[in-house]
Order: sequence, then C-alpha cells, then structure tokens
Amino acid sequence: MNTYVLAGVDGSAESTAAARWAAAEAVRRGLTLRLVHARTWLDDVHADPGRPADVRALTVRLLSDAERAVLDAYPGLEIRTELIGGAEPIEALTGAASDAALLVLGSRGLGGFTGLLVGSVGLAVAGRCEVPAVFVRAGESERPGGPGRPEVVVGVDTRSPSPEVVEFAFREAARRGAVLRAVHGWEPPPVWGYPGWVPPLAEAEQFRAIEGELLGEALTGWREKFPDVEVVEDSRTGTGSSALVEVSSGAAVVVIGRRRRPHHVGMRLGPVAHAVLHHAHAPVTVVPHD
Repeated sequence: MNTYVLAGVDGSAESTAAARWAAAEAVRRGLTLRLVHARTWLDDVHADPGRPADVRALTVRLLSDAERAVLDAYPGLEIRTELIGGAEPIEALTGAASDAALLVLGSRGLGGFTGLLVGSVGLAVAGRCEVPAVFVRAGESERPGGPGRPEVVVGVDTRSPSPEVVEFAFREAARRGAVLRAVHGWEPPPVWGYPGWVPPLAEAEQFRAIEGELLGEALTGWREKFPDVEVVEDSRTGTGSSALVEVSSGAAVVVIGRRRRPHHVGMRLGPVAHAVLHHAHAPVTVVPHD
C-alpha cells in the first residue's frame, strides 16, 4: 500500500522546491512525506572526505534544512527523513520509491539536472522508476489555496491510449478541483509540407475532425468515472511534445506516459517524454505504463 510521498533532496534550490511540492501532494492525499538523500561522491567533495563525521554532518544538515523548509509551509505534516546509500543514486532512489505513491525530484529543465541529479541520472530515474516520478524546478513549489482554478495537462496518444496515464491525470485533476486539459498533437500528411502546395480546405478540416474524434474516443468512459472533472479536449497540429510544451505554461502539472520497455542499456524514455522534461514550463509527472 502506498502510504507516503517520496522526495529526493540534495541541498539545491530545485530539491527544496521538489520537497515543498511533494509536501503539498502528501497533504492532498493524506499521506506521510518521506525526505531522502542518496549519498554520492559530491558529498565528499563538499565536505572533507578524510573526515567521515564531516560528511555525515553535511548530509544530516541537507535533510534537516529540507524538513524545516517544508514545515514552515505545512506545519503539522508527518515527515520522515532518511539517508540512503550503499548503491548508485539511480538504484538508491528507485529502490526507495518502490512502495511510494510518487517520487518527486528537482530539475533544472533544459540543460539537465543539478546536484544529486547530474546529467543522465535524473533521466535514468524517470526511465526506470516503477511509480510516477515528478520533476519540479525552483520556483514551482506549490502554495496552499493559490488563486485561480488550476489546470492539469495530460498528453494522450490517441492510437494507443494508456489507461494508467489517463486515470492518473483524471485522479490528479479530481484531487485538485482542476480542469483537465487532454492534449493530442498530430502531424499532417507529408505532402502538406511541400513548397507551394496548399491542402484543400475540406481535406484539412477532415483531418482535424478525425483527430478530434480519436481524442474524444480515448477519453470515453473516463468522463463517466470522474463526472466532477471538467475536461477540455485539445487536438492540435504539431508533435506531441511541442503541443504539450505550448500549453504547459501556467499548468499545475503536466502528465506524460513512459512505456515499460526493455532496452540494451536498461529502461529509457521515449522522445516525447524526454523533450517535455527538458522544455515544459510546469512540473512534469512521468507515469510508467505497459
């Protein structure tokens, strides 16, 4: 049973934002917040590697600072802190998240991740984690009772819609009292791109209608299961990643899927998930699905 929301902290502004975002989600779900720090060689660089006590003090301070920042915003929230080690950060974080409802990590967006999540580590966690993983940038931590009605954005693959991804997005919108914007990006036939060729108006409208109908079909049944969630169907030309990035500004969260597919170097992200993680203007949740 998922009884906690897990946040990885490393002392960076991004991880503090992630901890606060995770706290808001823990409150919303009525769960415990678990703050963890995965020991890396960077801890030895920032402290004196010849003094184990210095390294220990640094890691303990990272956790206590994050706990204090969360309690300032959410007093009374049940929080557990833990230093995890004995494995590479990827394995340590994915292992710690095995029983979590969510794993929340800090992200710099375009250019990679900072601190604990250096370069490919954050992307590897997103590609391997068996629970939904959320990536939050500095300045994106939530505040209780923010103004305006929030919007949850979900990317929908109309040719092969994932029930896990769509259900997660509906539940997230229901918890927040948010509007759910279901986004489908579709690319017109290659002939439309030929110089000087303009598609007949009737043909263009036919394609738009077909793609719109496919999006509506992908949501069939979910509206009935979540009757209180207002849904906006947003079918637009362009790649799936560009469509999601376009509408991400101001969203409470963007929800995308990641297939559980083996690769010769382990699990990996698809091109849409990879692009959205780097370029979206809101926290991004990666939901694994079959």
